[in-house]
Amino acid sequence: MTYLDSQAHTSLYPPAAGFYPNGMIMAQITDRLTWQDPQTLEIKPWIAERWEISPDKTRYIFYLRSGITFSDGSALDAAAVARNYDTFGKGNKLLHLPPAEVFSNYDHSKVLTPYSVAFYFSAPSPGFLQGTSVLGAGLVSAKTLAHRFEELGTGQNIIGSGPFVVQNDIPGKEITLRKRPDYAWGPPNLGPASAAQLAGIHVIVIPEDSIRIGALLSGQADFIRDITPQDEAEIVRQHYCMYAPSTGGVSNSIAFHPENKFVQDERVRRALLLGTNRAEIVSQLFSPSYPLAKSILVAPAKGFQDYSDLMPFDPAKANALLAEAGWQMGSGGWRQKDGQSLTLTMHEAPQHPQSHEMLVLLATQWRKLGVDLRVISGSPGMTILDNLNANRTAMADVEVGRADLDVLSEELMAKHRNVLLQTGGQSRYAKTYTDSFLNTKLEALVSTPDETARQTIARTIQEHILEHALMIPVFEEPQVYVGTPALKNVLFEAVGRPYFYKAYFASQQGGQ
Repeated sequence: MTYLDSQAHTSLYPPAAGFYPNGMIMAQITDRLTWQDPQTLEIKPWIAERWEISPDKTRYIFYLRSGITFSDGSALDAAAVARNYDTFGKGNKLLHLPPAEVFSNYDHSKVLTPYSVAFYFSAPSPGFLQGTSVLGAGLVSAKTLAHRFEELGTGQNIIGSGPFVVQNDIPGKEITLRKRPDYAWGPPNLGPASAAQLAGIHVIVIPEDSIRIGALLSGQADFIRDITPQDEAEIVRQHYCMYAPSTGGVSNSIAFHPENKFVQDERVRRALLLGTNRAEIVSQLFSPSYPLAKSILVAPAKGFQDYSDLMPFDPAKANALLAEAGWQMGSGGWRQKDGQSLTLTMHEAPQHPQSHEMLVLLATQWRKLGVDLRVISGSPGMTILDNLNANRTAMADVEVGRADLDVLSEELMAKHRNVLLQTGGQSRYAKTYTDSFLNTKLEALVSTPDETARQTIARTIQEHILEHALMIPVFEEPQVYVGTPALKNVLFEAVGRPYFYKAYFASQQGGQ
């Protein structure tokens, strides 16, 4: 099967699987302890046949299937799982391997028997069971974990236990996966265990949308990722199969950097939220595959609640708030205060669909308020550095996929993605902004054993974000793929990465 992507993978260290080109490959070459049903979000057995959880959720014991091996022949046993999870839970500074953001309060592992392993936590970790199902917890061999982070961008260095193995990798251009003939331990709820039916997967990087689509329509490709909304109708008209699975977590949003002097004042942030015509953005730039955001979380996510009433389009109120904050309309129709114009800078985010077009339209909307939004198209390195510095960027285009309430902590905690640029995170530029109320609730979210209580905390976090205008949710971001009608039984994991374990071509005999 030939698969075309707009972007190349960057790292195949499992905790880096949040980037979709990385995650697609990891889905094919690694297995996880558990499988999350993408419809019900229930956690099902996989490498682990069963598990026990202490009432306070500080200890988890997993009982593993026997007879499973990595593609180098080494055993996937309790010792291998323990080494993986100790690395993901704590990181490895010597090898530059960062910890996984999905493992909150991780302390240590203990091998109980050759096929049972326990994990211990310094505080309750209610999201851990779901964390065992994510691609960021894909299991790899000891040889893989002996590499430095910088060496894990090359596919041949990644040894997993999945239905495919890396045959060849030309970084930035293409990667070839081949079927593992002896594979026989897929997720039980997906049907009888067997080797994959596809002989292999050839992933080619083609940034140009028109070339990817042309290759599919001409029969040179079988499956492509990253379809623009404008191309969807023509693809469907020609009877190709379009897939738009939800990413299951945080809506695509504008996240403010409140340390930035122009958006420190909550009245300014509130004005920008009220002056954003989100419905216009969605209707002009996106298809029905991209619903209007109604909350910080997407509608299919755990903890979703409709907060549309906190995000109305009200330009009159927006103008009044800007004036109240001291920003008066000056010459040329721009807001000014103390001799400065209200000029905001942010980077487009190429990893998100229509980011440039969305921000240009947003700039047009804010121009009517007298606000000058300047959109930068910088290099990846420049974008990363600027987005860590509130003096350089007033906001960022953000989104995180994970089908668990802990996705809020991954997005907002200073030790994780820290999209608000609070102090205490990776940014050495963050000097003054801290939201103590938010941080207390985030710590409670990842450490409260009771699920009902966690739902309440998640609602409080979302309300706080919107009431203080810290983010502007715009749309629910799916991952959009198109495949040839001949390719059958394409599956997706819970946050929208394709899983080709059971896929087959209609011409193949024995397709399930």
